[in-house]
Amino acid sequence: MQMVLYYFCTMLRVENISFAYDKTMVLKNLNFTVKEGEHLAIIGESGSGKSTLLKLIYGEFDLNKGHIFWKENEIQGPKYNLVVGYDFIKSVAQEFDLMPFITVEENIGKYLTNTFPNEKKARIAELLDIVELSNFSKTKVKLLSGGQKQRVALARAIAKQPEIILLDEPFSNIDNFKKQSLRRSLFRYLKEKNIACIVATHDKDDVLGYADTMIVLHNNEIIANNTPEILYHHPKNVLIASFFGEFNELNSYGLVYANQLKMVANSEIKVIIKQSYFKGNYYLIEAKLENKIVFFEHYAALKKGKKTCLAVLK
Repeated sequence: MQMVLYYFCTMLRVENISFAYDKTMVLKNLNFTVKEGEHLAIIGESGSGKSTLLKLIYGEFDLNKGHIFWKENEIQGPKYNLVVGYDFIKSVAQEFDLMPFITVEENIGKYLTNTFPNEKKARIAELLDIVELSNFSKTKVKLLSGGQKQRVALARAIAKQPEIILLDEPFSNIDNFKKQSLRRSLFRYLKEKNIACIVATHDKDDVLGYADTMIVLHNNEIIANNTPEILYHHPKNVLIASFFGEFNELNSYGLVYANQLKMVANSEIKVIIKQSYFKGNYYLIEAKLENKIVFFEHYAALKKGKKTCLAVLK
């Protein structure tokens, strides 16, 4: 009975995997799991192995060491499979494998059955609505922008409702004014359909509010694996803190975000204002603290050279 529950809850198991390009180690001794319908974010610096990890999970590369399982199925690389990939898993990489000379709706519906044409038409319409491309259904893909092509790739990946989807920088080409609603629409759909999701990204807005758990890659290894809330409130190092925004290293307080520093009448943290940066509903203030630079948030711009005091509000 315990074994049945284990497989029901934990769908993806990454067990002690390592991978190298030639002799260059990229990933070393990685272990983590993904539950049914869970959304996992993978963050890390450029070159940390985020994209490589997704490709290993998809079966594009052969592991040097370890195993990857989806339920009871071991995911194998090209040494074992003539065709890369599995029916239960879909991937949207940074290069879109679309057919440029057919329409958006034809690209999305290519792998849907023609047995029930009315159902297929309705399914394509639903997918177009999710990625906000309903007005482009009859447009040939070659005429689309990069961001629109990325949305077609997303729609095509979820067309047959995979059990898990891998997304590599899924919103990188999409205009800012479209990103917010698209993120909400896509991740809401995946949750409603109980589709597990792994997102590799450098943009916190891609995953904060949507990810159940986050993994941080650094120096080939996983240095943190927890909820976004815990990683934000208790960052182990500057790499993790930097993902969430501007931060400071203060001797007596450790890592302090800019929004945790506030102006007060008097304190031991005495600074001189250097610059004010407009950020919309607040200003990011750059100030000099002894021989270092600190940042804090304020409701208004402050005059350069002004002396003031700061307090840490955690």
